[in-house]
Amino acid sequence: MNKYKEIFGVDISKDVFDVYGSKSGHNQFKNDVSGFKFFLKRLPKNSLVIMEATGYYHYRLAQFLYKQSVIVSVVNPLSIKRFIQMKLAKVKTDKSDAKAICDYGKINEVPLYNALTEVQSECLQLFRWLDSLIKKRTATKNKIHGEEVLGIPSKWVYRSLIRVKKHLEREIKGIEEKLLTLVKQEQQVQLTLLTSIPGIGLKTALFLIVVTDGFKKFETASQLCSYIGITPTIRESGSSVRGRARISKVGNRKLRNLLFLCSFTACKHNKGCREIYERIVNKGKSKKLALIAVSNKLLKQSFAIAKSGLAYDETYVSVLSK
Repeated sequence: MNKYKEIFGVDISKDVFDVYGSKSGHNQFKNDVSGFKFFLKRLPKNSLVIMEATGYYHYRLAQFLYKQSVIVSVVNPLSIKRFIQMKLAKVKTDKSDAKAICDYGKINEVPLYNALTEVQSECLQLFRWLDSLIKKRTATKNKIHGEEVLGIPSKWVYRSLIRVKKHLEREIKGIEEKLLTLVKQEQQVQLTLLTSIPGIGLKTALFLIVVTDGFKKFETASQLCSYIGITPTIRESGSSVRGRARISKVGNRKLRNLLFLCSFTACKHNKGCREIYERIVNKGKSKKLALIAVSNKLLKQSFAIAKSGLAYDETYVSVLSK
């Protein structure tokens, strides 16, 4: 990491962002354009600025610095959290978090940030709003079910919930159509390639492209699997703990659920996935564990197809996606 003149860790909140430089120490700036410009003036040439992916807050600063030719890295918050836990830190403040991000960058190779195009930015915004609407629809469905169980004591409430559910479904459908239109503008070829994989439907291919920025965010399939959270976790310790295998809770829940649903079709029509499913079940393992492994295999196949630029071929993909 000595190739950089100085490394800066950035912890961002709604109104301010705290910065800790490996040489200059701690500073704080306003989280607006004036604060960005003031921070830029304090940056030595050939510096590395590292920040966590914190939803909306990191995006503006990362885009601003990138456009000013500053080297930027946006890292997974989970990586920083585990790094802090490993150090057994007892103090947690914005200053200490910024220092921890700086320390993380000094001893780890971090991915470099690439600015998003207008289409990519809109796709991500649509995807986040879609995820929010889907959660609201699920909550509304649960409420409707609750009213039905109670015998619908208030018909007015029940009818209102039905109207809300229909409205959410219209909004969700509209967003999905808009996402498809935008992705086709820049990633039509990749969309076609991914849907050539038996088990991967149009919606799953669409969301994979949006979340991974056309698979540019990841260098290996294992990185992608960890990010999505489709790797199985097994709880075993000595002879006393024998937990059931389950999907990691870390990652993108929407994509994880879609891939798990895709695994049912893939078990029947995708040779590589079918072989994995049958091998695991024949060993006496649970069907759920086998389906998790199939979901993992589908993701690896998607990565191989996207990176190679070649349509699905069961012999070719079986070799690349191991």
